[in-house]
Amino acid sequence: MQRTVSPSIDADEVAKFSAMAEEWWDTAGQFAPLHALNPVRLGYLKTQICAHFERNDTALTPFGGLKVVDIGCGGGLLCEPLARLGADVTGADASDKNIRVARAHAAAQHLKIHYRCTTAEALAHDGAQFDIVLAMEVVEHVADAGSFLESCAHLLKPDGLMVTATLNRTLKSYALAIVGAEYLLRWVPRGTHDFNRFMKPAELSALLSQAGLKTSHPAGLRYNPLADRWTLTDDVAVNYMLSARKEFA
Repeated sequence: MQRTVSPSIDADEVAKFSAMAEEWWDTAGQFAPLHALNPVRLGYLKTQICAHFERNDTALTPFGGLKVVDIGCGGGLLCEPLARLGADVTGADASDKNIRVARAHAAAQHLKIHYRCTTAEALAHDGAQFDIVLAMEVVEHVADAGSFLESCAHLLKPDGLMVTATLNRTLKSYALAIVGAEYLLRWVPRGTHDFNRFMKPAELSALLSQAGLKTSHPAGLRYNPLADRWTLTDDVAVNYMLSARKEFA
């Protein structure tokens, strides 16, 4: 059934990331923090997906036969390893520049990934369905989180799994993600984040529940600057990830 939802895309946010598109695969560039974060994100995704779909997490391609869409995929930092794990991956991003960079890099790696310059709302309107929907570090950049998450939920097949990652709205996250990362360490450009769009886990869970999904407990992320490594933690005061499933009707 076709649906029409008011767009959640923020044109200024799209332009901001389009301007940095050529740096997606530069491990020392503007997206270095995401490259550092990727191993722990992938570990969490593998654990959640294999548990939910009863897959062998020691297999070379445990995601075989699963259709995945990464909303706000950027340059494809998550799409490529997911494809290597056997998933049928669609990468969706509102920035044409991001999609062109992602396509070129995937082609150079001989990976088959379906990249589309589109939005969650447009995919839902077209009736697209996936086993897994990812919205990683995206919720804090959309204009209407409720509309965005509702569209993501409509993309899920029954018993599908959605995973989101975002930033908590706390004094600690303001100090680390904005003051520290943007102004002191200059890991990311100033203005990358808007503190008012950070979302507490309870708020995100409530929106996902309103969209018809059953959420799990969030997992926090902690950065060790000495080891330049991220790890999972019970502390969700700054970065956290949350999975939710779409139950059978």
